[in-house]
This record gives sequence, structure tokens and C-alpha cells, in this order.
Amino acid sequence: MFKEYDVIVVGAGHAGCEAAAAAANLGSSVLLITMNMETIAQMSCNPAMGGVAKGQIVREIDAMGGHSGIIADKTTLQFRMLNLSKGPAMWSPRAQNDRKRFAEEWRLALERTPNVDFWQDMVSSLIIKNDQVIGVKTSIGVEIKCKSVVLTNGTFLNGLIHIGEKKFGGGRTGEKAATGITEQLKELGFEAGRMKTGTPPRVDGRSLNYSLMEEQWGDENPGRFSYTNVPLPTEQRCCWITYTNSNVHETLKEGFEKSPMFTGRIKGLGPRYCPSIEDKINRFAERERHQIFVEPEGWNTCEIYVNGFSTSLPEDVQYRALIQIPGFENAKMFRPGYAIEYDYFPPTQLTLTLETKKISHLFFAGQINGTTGYEEAASQGFIAGINAHQKVHDKQELIMKRSESYIGVLIDDLVTKGTDEPYRMFTSRAEHRLLLRQDNADIRLSPIGHQLGLISDERLELVKQKVANSEAIVAFSKKEGIDMSAANDMLEKLGTSALTQNVKLFSILSRPQVGIEDLRQVSPAFNELLNKYDKETVEQAEIKIKYESYFEKEQEIVNKMQKMEDKDINPNFDYSQLISLSKEAREKLLKIKPRTLGQASRISGVSPSDISVLMVNISK
Repeated sequence: MFKEYDVIVVGAGHAGCEAAAAAANLGSSVLLITMNMETIAQMSCNPAMGGVAKGQIVREIDAMGGHSGIIADKTTLQFRMLNLSKGPAMWSPRAQNDRKRFAEEWRLALERTPNVDFWQDMVSSLIIKNDQVIGVKTSIGVEIKCKSVVLTNGTFLNGLIHIGEKKFGGGRTGEKAATGITEQLKELGFEAGRMKTGTPPRVDGRSLNYSLMEEQWGDENPGRFSYTNVPLPTEQRCCWITYTNSNVHETLKEGFEKSPMFTGRIKGLGPRYCPSIEDKINRFAERERHQIFVEPEGWNTCEIYVNGFSTSLPEDVQYRALIQIPGFENAKMFRPGYAIEYDYFPPTQLTLTLETKKISHLFFAGQINGTTGYEEAASQGFIAGINAHQKVHDKQELIMKRSESYIGVLIDDLVTKGTDEPYRMFTSRAEHRLLLRQDNADIRLSPIGHQLGLISDERLELVKQKVANSEAIVAFSKKEGIDMSAANDMLEKLGTSALTQNVKLFSILSRPQVGIEDLRQVSPAFNELLNKYDKETVEQAEIKIKYESYFEKEQEIVNKMQKMEDKDINPNFDYSQLISLSKEAREKLLKIKPRTLGQASRISGVSPSDISVLMVNISK
């Protein structure tokens, strides 16, 4: 009935979809197994992609040939570039999406991928032989052979849903939990833990009074995630902002004695940076209100996502608190919020390719590794799918560097440091974030995607042209002068000091108050040049001009650090023999088995003196 597949992907969430697409597009035969064909790429929580640091990840996936950016662009309700008041390292694209269409577009993309087959079933166990995975067994007893497996189980592994004092098994509301895999992996020696996440109630948008809320529109000239020619949004939907108040908080407190979080029924740790509403009013008791984002779920539905009101309190408490929020006085609830506990496997049990150390050809991606967020999951699935293909076909593995991508930071953090709470990406986690901007992800990573075979020659040529064109604008600004009298009126209006002599365009544009559009008015030659290029190319040139010296200094730091990253360590290196290492360092190094000296230096408990000892012995 089944052929032997190169790659079997278990789970069809964001990680599973990217894993299946990547492996198949590289040429592997792929079987995507999901418990429900109707919920492929389901947005289980908020109907949005991107955000701070997350938007950078989506652009990186797209730059290397993944699908998340394209799917997000095709289903955009509203697009905003966040943090524009800050430097370009902080600019982060975010889109509100049509939940139903997002899932539909992902399924269409996968069905149009020739090498992807589907099977609806639950995988109950793995088939292991000589410490290598060779297939899977499903709940109905079907055995399917393969050369590699990518597990992307999301919140389904022994998932337990909590609403007040009620609890029941499930991986999502209305869907059953997955069982069997955790128990088997534990028997094989894997360490497992429990984590928790949650979701807010959904309400009927027709029952809300939007006049009591603040409108929040998207950008006037919206952008996109993908570097391809996906059409830009021609219309957008409004979102709204409202706030909780003391009455809401007092009502919520009435349910604390039945809260599964406060009574200890939930054992797993939840996401620190996305707490439930009861956690917020408990931890931040001094705050009189908390922000609530009122977000539409799609173009053709009245369902509203109440962002900021995640809760697992009893449904009657949720409702009584909800109707005291301005604009929600007559709200009709579609479904209550809930918390969900699920199994995860500490990611220090993986290599930097996301392959497990104990079982060969077995890869983990997404929430099974302790992360939270669609974007974090999608990026892991993308890398795991690539490496599963590479492993099967005896090709070079792909390991992303911290200095070249947020994806590299994410995977290195997980594998090297581990996590005991849901890991979320932030710009602050990337030490070289000035170089890892959303605007240059194609320049950084498309050559890697092209080398793998996921980016076409034509697309890479467009990236090269973008680089050449932006450099041409920079070169022109360094060569072309500007008349002092023509510039000073403009500079005065912008609140910056006047010129005392004629200078080059580059010098003026280096000022923070002056934008490239301002110079169009006073330099006809510059305006004529800029008119030849698209918006992204001009933006790239402006960023280069304004931050050139900072980029050079940051690159020098990367180059110095690279010497440590280039020092490979034999995976079988016996740290127990190095008595000069501290006991903690020996234990941690034996557990993590770092690939390079740079990775070893980031392991908690390994000191600079330990690294010095390692450096000497590696040289020997």
C-alpha cells in the first residue's frame, strides 16, 4: 500500500508544512501525516504572522525558498511595519491574516508540490532499528517505512486542555491528543517535560461597540513579507484597541480559586512574554488596566480574536469579566479561552541540524523543542526538512550561523542553552541584530537557498541586481555634491544645523533628521537616479548610507568571533579526560557535545578559563 519514503513528517502545523515543502522541493519523496486533513496549517492561536523579531524570521524563511511569507502575503487582512520610530535593526513586519484562507493556501501549496503525499492518521510509535529510525506505526496499525522522520507534534503530545476545574485530553479544542510517542522516546532514554500555553475567548464581532475603542489601521502603503512578486494588499481591515479596568480585574479574581494555574493543576510553565490575563493582574497588581487588541479572524467571518485576554478560568467568569471591557458590554462569546499542557523534549538532546543525538535520522521541530510561535516553529521545520533530505541523500548538512540569521540564533540558543519555558524570539537575543535586519534577509540568505536548490537562478539574479543598484545609489551620493543655499532651507525645516560649505549628498544623508526623500527636492540629479529604482532598493541604499560605519564595526566583531566558530570540535571528543576543566564544564560539554569552540563558549556553566583549556587541547 505504501512505498518507502525518503522523509515522513509527523504533524501538519507550521513546522510540519515547511518541513514537508522543503524536503519535497529538494527532491525527496515525502509523506505528511496529520490527524486531521481539515486543519493543515491551522492558526491555533492569533490570526497573525510576524511581529518583533518574528517578522525577520518569516523574511528569512522566504529568502531561502520557504513558503510562510508567500502564504502570509496572500492572506493579509492588514500589514504594519512595527518600530519604524527606531533604527532599522528593530523594524519588524507584521500581518493580520485571514485564518481560514491561510490554512487553505498552505494546503493548496502542498497539494501542488509533486513529491508530497498525505495520510490522515495518528502516529503512535516510531520504528527503530540499530538506533536509527526506519519508519512509523499509526494508531490503526499501519506501518510505513522511510529513511528519516521529522516530528512536529505541536501541542498534541499528551495534550491536556484546562477550563476552570474542567480538564480533558486534546491537542486543540475539538481535536484529540496524540499518545504513544512520548512514552516510547522516554524508554529510549530521552528526557521529556511539560509546557503550557493558552488562548483567549473568541466573540461575535457583530455584538461589539467599536465606537468605544481606538481604531488601529495598517500602513498607508503596506509592504509584504515575501521577496517574490506576490501582489501587495489593495485593501485592509481595521483592528481595534480597548482596555481592561478594575471591575474586569475584580471579576477575574473571583475565579482564581478555580484557576488551574493558581491551584497547581497545571504543572507546565507557560510563555513568560505572553501571560494569561489572570497572570497579568496577579503579577502586575499595581496596573489599573491592560491593553486588549480586537482582531478580526478573516474577511468573511464575524469572529473576533480577543488578543491579550488569554485565560483558563471558568467560562462563566471569563464571560462576566469580558462584558465589563469597554465595547464588549453586549458581547456574545463563540468559545471560551483555555490553557493546554503538552509534552516537549529539551532541545539540548539535538544537534544543530535538529537531528536527535540518540536516534539517527530522527529530527524534531517546533513546539516539541520548547518554542512558542508560528514563526519559530516554521523556521525549525524548514531547517529540519532540509537536513532530513540532506541526510538521506548523503549531502552536506545545513547549519545556520548566529551571525547570518535569526534562525541561526534560535537553533543555537535551543541546542546550546536549552529552555525550560516556551522560547520566543526577540531582537535582543541576536547579538548581531544590526546585520540581521528584515530588509536584507534576501541578500544574506538567498545564496544559501540557491546553493541548496530552493532559489532559482532568476531569483538570485534579482538579489544581485538589488545589491548592485543600491551600491550605485551609495556611490552616487558620495560623488555628487549639493549646493549649500539649496540645502539650507530644507535643513532648517527639518530642525538640523545649516551648512557652512558645499558638501556631498552622503554627508547630509548621514544626519538622522534627513531622509532620502528629502534630498529629492534639492538635488534634481539625485531624484532622477532614484526614479530608476524600486522602493526596496532605495530603502536599502539609505540604510547603508546612514549606518555604514556601524555596519563595518559590527562586521569586524563578527570576523573576530568567527575564528572561534571555525574551530571544529570532534563530536567524540572525551571531555572527561580533561581534568583542567571544571566539573560542571565537563558535564555540560559531554551532554551538549558542541560542534565548535564558539558553541562551547555559549554553554551555561562553561567559563572563559574552560574555553582556554579547550583551545589548547583542540590545537593538539
